[in-house]
Amino acid sequence: MTTHIGKDGRALPEGLRERWRERSVGSVWRRPSDWYHPAVDALVGAVLQDADPSTPAWDLGRARGENGVGIGEAVDDLVCLYRSTGRADPPMDAVRALNEGWADAQAELVVAGSCVDAETGLPTRQYLGVRLAEAYLAAEQQDVDPAELHGLAVVDVAAGEVTGFLRAARSAAVGAALRSVFGTGYPMATLGGGVFVVLTRTDDDLDAQVAALRADVAARGRDVDVRVATRQPVRVWHEPLPGTHAGALHRLSVLARPEPWTGIPRPAGPPDLGDLSDDLGGDDPTG
Repeated sequence: MTTHIGKDGRALPEGLRERWRERSVGSVWRRPSDWYHPAVDALVGAVLQDADPSTPAWDLGRARGENGVGIGEAVDDLVCLYRSTGRADPPMDAVRALNEGWADAQAELVVAGSCVDAETGLPTRQYLGVRLAEAYLAAEQQDVDPAELHGLAVVDVAAGEVTGFLRAARSAAVGAALRSVFGTGYPMATLGGGVFVVLTRTDDDLDAQVAALRADVAARGRDVDVRVATRQPVRVWHEPLPGTHAGALHRLSVLARPEPWTGIPRPAGPPDLGDLSDDLGGDDPTG
């Protein structure tokens, strides 16, 4: 294999980006479809040239933050890059820059307060979080368990790596299906990565809604290209609300970025959250 010899004598593989991705997706990265970003190439170039990684690491951190990647996952991914070169850990300058870029993206999201996703026309997870707070307040005022009033309908159409036009077409199709089945009055949102959620009412015919949604998404995805980019069969299920608003926000985070499969050691030292992956299916994740 062709290699590049760094100043410290380490042999760096020419296919470093591919090795980095394989290591990350195989251990810490939760959705393979959104791992790649152009900032990845810039950081790989800096590592291969033994250049200062601060600027590309900052850019990558910002990109990860904008795409909803948690800081722990982003740092673990950076660790995978440097371990792919034979180093134990990334330099502190790279870690600091990645963290600063991620924090900058988060601050901008708070200031911008964006509520609508351009691809789907659906609200964002932040907006749904606000509507969930309203639902929990209503349950508290009625002195009932929130799950007695509301639940979550979840749609997961993710299938492999999808970018650009195909992702936009798939997202638009699912957004149209959600609006068609539920109409106005049902808070809904895109969580990114091909996952969508609707805040449902327990006094509705939930089984009929789930069946109609599954059929509508399948019908809108009959276009050959869109079908290739869509999970077959589409995963649609319903689950009750968690007991608290904080629990519901955490659930949205888990649904948006499910834990990787268990049994593979993480490159860094955060606690093992593998048990969460067992809870991703809801009532009928294969339906």
